[in-house]
Amino acid sequence: MKSPHGHHHPRRPNIAITPDLTAPTPDTPTPRYELKTTYADAVLRAGGLPFLLPYSDDSMVIDAYLDRVSGLVISGGAFDVPPELYGETAREGMGPTKPARTTFEMAVLKAALQRRIPVLGICGGMQLINVAYGGTLVQDLKLELPTAASHQQNHDRSQPLHPVEVREGSVLAECVGKGQLMVNSTHHQAVKTVGNGLQASAVAPDGVVEGIESKDGSFVVGVQWHPEAMVETVPPHLGVYKTLVNKARDRRQHG
Repeated sequence: MKSPHGHHHPRRPNIAITPDLTAPTPDTPTPRYELKTTYADAVLRAGGLPFLLPYSDDSMVIDAYLDRVSGLVISGGAFDVPPELYGETAREGMGPTKPARTTFEMAVLKAALQRRIPVLGICGGMQLINVAYGGTLVQDLKLELPTAASHQQNHDRSQPLHPVEVREGSVLAECVGKGQLMVNSTHHQAVKTVGNGLQASAVAPDGVVEGIESKDGSFVVGVQWHPEAMVETVPPHLGVYKTLVNKARDRRQHG
């Protein structure tokens, strides 16, 4: 397709994003799907076409979704992955869970991994990727790693809280550059043991794992921060979404 100026625009690949689900209240008795606009905006800005995935427990629906998209974003949210999924029981400090959401996201994630669809996990989405690969989580940083710095900022998410060190040679370094990167931080859980087939790609100064990715070079990337909230303030963060979109476009062109 040519623009009026004669430039070729690459077609936008379809990028699926998992939404959150609100709990019913007396005022809004029907649950609602919710997604911060920053996720969709980042996908659009990166050259993708964002699509939300309503939940389903039907594997045929999940397959139909994945037939139509070339990339997947597992979004974050104010909830925790049920510890039973990584062989533990809930301890003090554990937050609320959303089993219906986690069940759906895990099914979509595993089906996407089987198809080698590029996957980006944000915050809780990174933690879910780690669990999907057999890794475990710190249920509450304050209680289990008292030496860790605060990872829950009270100020605007578009402003960073602390640096991370991005490992040279990692897929994440392809996205944002190697070395120090300033990130925002809104999590009380973290990766404890990294899942089989994954490696840490970014670490905070206090030792908390802030980025994970597949060891096999495929685009399966998790970040513990919210890059989509910082595309204006710390521009390298858009690179995470740009690389996802580019990998999705390559996959669609080469099958």
